[in-house]
Amino acid sequence: MGVFTFVCRSSGHEWTAKQICGDLEESAASTFDLQRKCVRSALSADSSGGVQSSFSYVTPSSAVIQVIIGGGGGGGGAAAAAASSSGGAPAAEAPPAEEKKEEKEESDDDMGFSLFD
Repeated sequence: MGVFTFVCRSSGHEWTAKQICGDLEESAASTFDLQRKCVRSALSADSSGGVQSSFSYVTPSSAVIQVIIGGGGGGGGAAAAAASSSGGAPAAEAPPAEEKKEEKEESDDDMGFSLFD
């Protein structure tokens, strides 16, 4: 998993981005194009998985772009992919269902006060 953080500044009609811990630099006429270039640049350094990126203004002329590569991202997609790639292997047994405990409903009387007192 790679995390690439870029500090962005606007000067005139051009935006520039410089990686905080690294050598990657990009420039573009718009913030949209700058974010796309930063993602491409980060992918050229680390192409180990899915990509997430975010753009956040700090001031009207400065911003931060963060590109995250890999990391899984959660969700059930990985489990589904693992299940489908296992071929004809039988599925693992489901864990036994937990016993349901009866929950006693509390009333206002139990607390010693009422909402409408």
